[in-house]
Amino acid sequence: MESFEVAVNGVIHTEDPFSGPLTHVEPWNYTFLAVLMVIVTTLSLCENGAVMLVTFRFKQLRQPLNYIIVNLSLADFLVSLTGGVISCATNYHGYFFLGQWACVLEGFAVTFFGIVALWSLAVLAFERYFVICRPLGNIRLRGKHAALGLLFVWTFSFIWTIPPVLGWCSYTVSRIGTTCEPNWYSGRFHDHTFIITFFITCFILPLGVIVVCYCKLLRKLRKVSNSHGRLGNARKPERQVTRMVVVMIVAFMVAWTPYAVFSVVVTAHPSIYLDPRLAAVPAFFSKTAAVYNPIIYVFMNKQFRKCLIQLASCRDISTIDGNVNQTTERVGLTNESHTGEMSAIAAQIPAAGPVQSKPEEQPSECSLFGQLPIPENKVCPM
Repeated sequence: MESFEVAVNGVIHTEDPFSGPLTHVEPWNYTFLAVLMVIVTTLSLCENGAVMLVTFRFKQLRQPLNYIIVNLSLADFLVSLTGGVISCATNYHGYFFLGQWACVLEGFAVTFFGIVALWSLAVLAFERYFVICRPLGNIRLRGKHAALGLLFVWTFSFIWTIPPVLGWCSYTVSRIGTTCEPNWYSGRFHDHTFIITFFITCFILPLGVIVVCYCKLLRKLRKVSNSHGRLGNARKPERQVTRMVVVMIVAFMVAWTPYAVFSVVVTAHPSIYLDPRLAAVPAFFSKTAAVYNPIIYVFMNKQFRKCLIQLASCRDISTIDGNVNQTTERVGLTNESHTGEMSAIAAQIPAAGPVQSKPEEQPSECSLFGQLPIPENKVCPM
């Protein structure tokens, strides 16, 4: 079996990570990490499992505008099922006891599903921008468009996570010795080219998509709000949407920036000294995204939340379906039960012209945050 070389203070120490714990790390550190991963993994599996269950049980949730949200939950669920469960076991033992090939498979699976979740957030931001701002005019988001988005996410993620398995860079154990990841520590130029490309395509690019799409969406809402500034409630929806967008971007940055910065620093300085416990922090942050992603993107969605609460109360499904499909009594929030929380907020923005009634089409064609169906004349007057 190959040995594992780690540069510590400029000196190469050879230690086999598959035969026992690192000698310079106290056992209690692994116990602490194991407990943390049990908590994170349990929460993630329960939350994301609940999202997929409620989507399966309620037919009205299986709409094109929800495909990418369910895909995000599926990816987060798989990250926890593979990386989370294995990390609990390896930290309990104090080393990666499953062997080298299992390390490669675990490293690939966690990276692949993690990038799927990351790009799902970018595609979600683009779909919101597409539906609200209508950059292509009357072209609407259909099932085939949502399916193409899913195909792109999984294909693109596979393209940029399979190369280390095939020889362009590699998957190896982390500094702490209990998880596996791309080999940031290699000093070879051949491996550096992959890390730099991976950093651009799987962090910079999706982050750019998220920021640009949400900024354009906010600018559209601000434009509508400014044109009706005389109304007392014209600014409130914009402020609420702005706060939600800030939460989404900050959550993305908290989850992925430490890992991205860590990979760049270690790639640029392979001999830099990093305490193994400190080196484990960025990977832990990225795994916690599987816990708060469902809270931000699903449980704050009024439609998902209602279905989940009613499912938990064990009420008859036919009764629940009827209740969820009822229209709201509030004027200006047409079919609020078919919108996300942020959709209802955005729908309060007054229209620039006379409101045209579209009683059958509104629920399925517009939405902002979460499921996104908003009457287009209330948000994006053309």
